[in-house]
Amino acid sequence: MNIGIVTGEFNDEITSVMERYAIKKAEELGINVIKSIKVPGSFDMPIMAKRLLMRNDIDAVITLGAIIKGGTKHDEIIGESVAAALTSLSVEFDKPVTLGIIGPGATWKQAEERAKDYAERALVAAVKLVEELENI
Repeated sequence: MNIGIVTGEFNDEITSVMERYAIKKAEELGINVIKSIKVPGSFDMPIMAKRLLMRNDIDAVITLGAIIKGGTKHDEIIGESVAAALTSLSVEFDKPVTLGIIGPGATWKQAEERAKDYAERALVAAVKLVEELENI
């Protein structure tokens, strides 16, 4: 299986850890990471996810990000729009796009605590979905 990874650089102290965990888990499972791309933030993920989905050598895309709660509802707007866009791309291309994005509403501490788990779950979900799609 071949995957692409799109990682948001915003909150890089967390997202870079997530990316490392995802790549490590991919190696453990024998999954090929064909391309790993960094984008400025979670809001910027859909366009790069689309480019990866267009490639014939990519079976799934995982997205990794951390949307931390601020003083406004900006985190909610970002989270909702990114999730909707990524879901639409998954359906359009008939390939899994998994949401390894912490938040919205997460504190910095919560994001740090969840980094490994979200990254690994996003990868494992992509693997399971690709396997299930092959069986239909």
